[in-house]
Amino acid sequence: MIKLIALDTDGTLLNSENKILPSTKTAIKKALDQGIKVVLCSGRPIAGLAHFMKELGIKGSNQYAVTLNGAITRNADGKIMTQDLVSNKLYRELTKFAKEQKVPFNIVDPDSRIITADHDVDYFELLQAWENTAPLFIRTPDEMPNDFQISKGCFVGDKALLDQFEPILRVKFGQDLYIVRADDHFLECLHPNVNKGSGLKELGKKIGISTDEMMAFGDERNDISMFDIVGTAVAMGNGSQEAKDHADFVTASNNDNGIAKALDKFVF
Repeated sequence: MIKLIALDTDGTLLNSENKILPSTKTAIKKALDQGIKVVLCSGRPIAGLAHFMKELGIKGSNQYAVTLNGAITRNADGKIMTQDLVSNKLYRELTKFAKEQKVPFNIVDPDSRIITADHDVDYFELLQAWENTAPLFIRTPDEMPNDFQISKGCFVGDKALLDQFEPILRVKFGQDLYIVRADDHFLECLHPNVNKGSGLKELGKKIGISTDEMMAFGDERNDISMFDIVGTAVAMGNGSQEAKDHADFVTASNNDNGIAKALDKFVF
């Protein structure tokens, strides 16, 4: 029996116009009315999820969100339940490495702020701030407190740039950080214990729901860690081939009622 539904946001919950389909809203309301937990499980910070949670009726201390690819889990009232942050030392090293490699870089802190040392702010950093309704600050690590820790670091840019840079980053930091390609334009660095799957597993232990009783929807490589632990893994029809290869079922696309169709098949 499915007791928790985990939903990736971009490319999954949201259609190609960054809207939630009416069929998705109806299906999620039905799930909530049946007492099923509906958890947004996203690379976004809480600031980038709060308005979607409100739109879906996900509220109160007994509903949850796994944010920043698993770095911070909160209840729907905003209280932090679990967090695993990246050290100040690694924050400084990542910023220095980004400058040396000439790759745009920013970090997200636990308060959803996006901070970059790049004075020439990249388009994708602006897009990231806009999509997440998050403030964007230009600050160097020396301008931040000595004990300042980050939720995640983000290298951004065109696909070709990140394709070339990703193996270099993995050689340099792969032993110290969880590195994941969120999509073609975002390459993220997190605490080594962090991914969406570990975030869901930690949440399940706290609220008494096993991973076998969970269903997860996603479309990208950062969703695979969820797919590998839940009882029912559903990839969107618009998803990457890597995500589909790890799923139990491939539903219709995020523009074609994919979430509602899969919930009708497996839950209702």
